[in-house]
Amino acid sequence: MDNLLKHPVFGIISDVADREGVQAYAIGGYVRDALMGRPSNDIDIVVVGSGIALAEKVAARIKGHPKVTVFRNFGTAMLHYGADEIEFVGARRESYDRRSRNPMVEDGTFDDDQRRRDFTVNTLAVSLSKDNYGTLVDTFGGLEDLRQGILRTPLDPDTTFSDDPLRMLRAVRFAAQLGFIVAPDTFAAMQRNRERLGIVSMERITEELNKMLMTVRPSIAFVLMDKTQLLPYVLPEISRLKGVEVRQNKAHKDIFKHTMQVLDTVAQRSDNLWLRWAALLHDVAKPATKRFSPEVGWSFHGHEFLGSKMVPAIFRRLHLPTTEPMKYVQKLVLLHLRPIALTEEVTDSAVRRLLFEAGDDIDDLMLLCNADITSKNEEKVRHFMENYSLVEQKLKEIEEKDAIRNFQPPVSGDEIMETFGIGPSKSIGLIKTAIKDAILDGVIPNEHEAAYRLMLSEGARLGLQPKS
Repeated sequence: MDNLLKHPVFGIISDVADREGVQAYAIGGYVRDALMGRPSNDIDIVVVGSGIALAEKVAARIKGHPKVTVFRNFGTAMLHYGADEIEFVGARRESYDRRSRNPMVEDGTFDDDQRRRDFTVNTLAVSLSKDNYGTLVDTFGGLEDLRQGILRTPLDPDTTFSDDPLRMLRAVRFAAQLGFIVAPDTFAAMQRNRERLGIVSMERITEELNKMLMTVRPSIAFVLMDKTQLLPYVLPEISRLKGVEVRQNKAHKDIFKHTMQVLDTVAQRSDNLWLRWAALLHDVAKPATKRFSPEVGWSFHGHEFLGSKMVPAIFRRLHLPTTEPMKYVQKLVLLHLRPIALTEEVTDSAVRRLLFEAGDDIDDLMLLCNADITSKNEEKVRHFMENYSLVEQKLKEIEEKDAIRNFQPPVSGDEIMETFGIGPSKSIGLIKTAIKDAILDGVIPNEHEAAYRLMLSEGARLGLQPKS
């Protein structure tokens, strides 16, 4: 196990712990990831004694004496050693009130501390004591579960999940991150305890959701939430995407499966969390807009408009930022059909307007649009991809020629007021809109001289005369 303890901090911790007469262990995710060969910058140290006191003494031994951040309410302390974050906590025993996931904590033994952990693979510990330095402690068979890629709780799973329901979402996240399966008894307990998620704060749920979205294949997490029946309690809007309805032998695609495919495709190409949120929510309004007619079959007209209006409520409920990230997701949901909707002849005017509305997010929009092209009908996919390629080429040509991205009209409102000797009024907005539309439609070039001439003619049409 010496390979697990290559980090120089372990030797320092061992020396200090020996001198102070306390036992210390590296435990949890760091040990698990090291055994799997996965990089980790988070090191957890459990101390049979005061974690805060040991952290302060260890910091005093490290060159530069890193600052120790103390959380006395939780009995923990944290310091940085290079790029690594090292957290110290005293061994503890926990008991729970059924109405809260926040435990009542008291000092405990190392065995007590292991029993309070969520999964066997996270109970694995390595001793830092001088007499058995580097010895792996595996009380609950975590090493074998690690080898088999299984997530199971060290104690009764119903008790584990009822005590702290967030552990169910951690199981989902670990399954997605590590590529593990959930043991059958643990899986069944997640189904039985799903309603207990109601006592978990939305901030903690959203923290897990964001981590799920940032995995290599986020669909694993959402499919597992669906199978364990957690999804309706976390994201009911996504749960409602499931299912296929058939009328008169006409069926629509399963929107949930389609969304998972789009999400995974986006995740392969971008690590932008908010672009992944846009992929997850791009068809969120399809259930509300689903209609059937015998002539055309199923349709979802306006789902992009309604979907963009649903985004703020979802973000507020999940306590996600309601500033730029939300506006970005709204924009992409609203525009995700536009590139492919430019069918038949892709006009310069339509592409200019797309570029104008998307602005700096045009590349992300095109990535989402490309990922959204999924169908078992190869001819339909071929047609959409040809059209996508044409729009993509037109975007490059128009951007080079017309500089429309983040477009600002060449004539400002101040210049209009100065030219005609007027104050703020409706006429200024009408003139600016006329100039913008003329440029986007290709009637005039995106240049000041042409825009100024149009300003004069529009002003005359509105009964305005330039100052003499």
